Amino acid sequence: MTNMKIANTLTDEAILSEIGERIAKHRLEAQLTQAALAKEAGIAKRTLERVEAGATAQLSTIIRIFRVLNLLPKLDEVLPESYPGPIEIMTRKGKVRKRASSQKRKPGDQEPWTWGDD
Repeated sequence: MTNMKIANTLTDEAILSEIGERIAKHRLEAQLTQAALAKEAGIAKRTLERVEAGATAQLSTIIRIFRVLNLLPKLDEVLPESYPGPIEIMTRKGKVRKRASSQKRKPGDQEPWTWGDD
């Protein structure tokens, strides 16, 4: 799966496997053994082995691994900050959203419906 981009068409298992492979490559580029990375990340070596093999893991475990491998800045690319919507911008400026008021009619007050051919 070298240079494969993670896409919507992949299964969850394939994506986990790709993430594990990428973590292993970054670990090797950093010239760290599994034991050394696990120790620095504060996780068990077996946990790292499972992550690199494509097993599921807690997000906090992945964050610890990313921190040691200096990959946390890449998370901004994966999960960019969301920008405020128009209503939130108005609220920040102290403006209040106004809605058109509807006059409530009683069922007997309504005019009968017509086609408008009259």
